[in-house]
Amino acid sequence: MGTIRPLHFVFKVGDRARTAHFYRDILGMKVLRHEEFKEGCKAACNGPFDGQWSKTMVGYGPEDDHFVVELTYNYGIGSYKLGNDFAGFYMKSREVIERAKENDWPLSMEDSYCILEAPGGYKFFVMDELQPTDHDPVLKVALNVSNLPKSVKYWAGLLGMTVYSKTDATAELGYSESKCRLLLRAAGQTIDRATAFGRVAFSCPAADLPAIESSAAAAGHTILTPLVSLDTPGKATVSVVILADPDGHEICFVGDEAFSELSKVDPKAGRLLSEAIFADKSANWYAKKGKQKPTA
Repeated sequence: MGTIRPLHFVFKVGDRARTAHFYRDILGMKVLRHEEFKEGCKAACNGPFDGQWSKTMVGYGPEDDHFVVELTYNYGIGSYKLGNDFAGFYMKSREVIERAKENDWPLSMEDSYCILEAPGGYKFFVMDELQPTDHDPVLKVALNVSNLPKSVKYWAGLLGMTVYSKTDATAELGYSESKCRLLLRAAGQTIDRATAFGRVAFSCPAADLPAIESSAAAAGHTILTPLVSLDTPGKATVSVVILADPDGHEICFVGDEAFSELSKVDPKAGRLLSEAIFADKSANWYAKKGKQKPTA
């Protein structure tokens, strides 16, 4: 199997304006690309919804060498129910902590980390050290699991990740020592993904996608989306396979060749996002009816 690299984690967001403020003005991430879609994704990239939605990629640099965030926004949904599946982003940036204080964004402490919550409740664990300029500040993404040995067997045995460290409560894995790692945390309870559940994405040579799909099928694991091609208007068409681990965490593998073309940073992305937020009147429509936008 060829080189596999981590790409992004997907969050569903209900308040796009406040979310954009958090990622741009508090975390200091850049808007890398923004795309609008009239119909739901056939690989359920925006969740189980069929209507109009948008995708916004934000991060500290391009996905070629950074682990970034994909924000998916469904126009008809105002909020999502948070489960216990996502455990947090871990990153290094004193500058984020300073911006949070300057903007009165709530902070709490756990061990040696400052904790910030993005709109929707997603947690970011931030080390109080200078943000690196020669590599990605994002260190790892953490998921809660119900059975740690079983999950390690899946991610390391089936998906080929290296186990870098392991205790009774956690396991840290990855495809590269220098790239964002996956931290599995033993939850001690059943995992409830609720409706805010996300998805982690990796790229690999497109020629390896059929083998990933067939290996998962042969082992009796869930395949959420068999090998399929996804179109982005005016951009590259990518091939993806989407799996689910024993707790239902979604894992997307995408063909690297086309994705490298698709994921190029768009210098107009920030403006496109701002224009879309300004043009979105869905909350106003509900307000005129004396209602709130529905929870998924």
